Amino acid sequence: MGVLMSRRQTVEKVQKVSLAVSAFKDGLRAEGGSTRRGTLEQTVQEGEEDVSAGPSQTEESSAAKAAWERLRDGRGVEPEEFDRANRFTPPAFIRPKRELHDDEPLDISLEQREQVLNDEMCEICEVWTAESLFPCRICSRVYHDGCLRRMGYLQNDSTMEMTETAHTETGWSCYYCDNLNLLLTEEEMYSLMETLRQCKIIPETCLTLDDFLHYKHLVHKQQFEQPMTEAQEEQAALQFSALAPDKKGHIEWHDFLFHESIQLLQKLRPQNALLRLLTAKERERARAAFLALDQDSDGLIGEGDSRRARHAWFRKHQKEAPSCSVSISHVGPMSESSPASSGSGKSQEKILPAAEREETRPVDWPGFLRDNVVYILAARPNSAALHLQPPA
Repeated sequence: MGVLMSRRQTVEKVQKVSLAVSAFKDGLRAEGGSTRRGTLEQTVQEGEEDVSAGPSQTEESSAAKAAWERLRDGRGVEPEEFDRANRFTPPAFIRPKRELHDDEPLDISLEQREQVLNDEMCEICEVWTAESLFPCRICSRVYHDGCLRRMGYLQNDSTMEMTETAHTETGWSCYYCDNLNLLLTEEEMYSLMETLRQCKIIPETCLTLDDFLHYKHLVHKQQFEQPMTEAQEEQAALQFSALAPDKKGHIEWHDFLFHESIQLLQKLRPQNALLRLLTAKERERARAAFLALDQDSDGLIGEGDSRRARHAWFRKHQKEAPSCSVSISHVGPMSESSPASSGSGKSQEKILPAAEREETRPVDWPGFLRDNVVYILAARPNSAALHLQPPA
């Protein structure tokens, strides 16, 4: 592959020099002869230097540049060998813009239910074929599995997951909603990219625990001008475990990117602005969760119930509990094997009394939404990773 790429790049450099010569002959005759000659010689020399730089250095810089461009544009990994022949052209992602009223209070009624309707035509081909359309569990878009494959958004594993869950209560997130990075504005994305560059994080690479902790230490030092405490490092290690549920010793790039994106949203945007990101389907699930917990119908639940619901947003990944509308049976204590409940027995003993005290602290519907909105957003991806681990 490296040989093929170097040949291609060599041809591109030669074409660049040829274009420069043509431009010199055809479009720059009005300038002085000495200036023309200097410009041409400089352009040719630059092209020759690029070609003589060798395939390894050129390929590396080209690959890195392409990775940063994909990160900036919110696109997924697109390796050179990805064959787009006979495929649809993926749409260009447009990052959102902040509005002046985004930070103002938002009234989301508990009693007034919302009618959630899916689109009638495939988002890609705009053709209606009834039952063969697969809905997104976050937005109203629907898709043909064949269209998604031709777009390059479905591989073998993801195709099976979509067909098994899209028509169940568990649901499947489309490529728009699955990518938490697309929630960032251009300014927020620039801030994240600068942080990644300063911490020498290479896009589209996996991170080990040492890489993750080193990154967290650097970011914390930049933000607070002091090192992380031992407790904060332990919390970062628990977050790493939540991002690596398969226990392979590393976290995938997209999971790390989604985690950092939701962290940045939590840091930069007030809760009112985050509430505006929720879709009608997500608001309806939140209503169902709150009403299931409010058994006496007084509009209040305990803080402990609210905390357990916070964990329950991530239950969609459990095959034995395929309900993403958090019913009362699903809002319970996390199992000991859950990443969100990992920790020593000693720390669990300290947490339980506090949790018991929280049971009596009342939480109303607006407070429930504010406390859980960031976790509802973090649960959008199809990945089994917990992109924002709730506190125990």
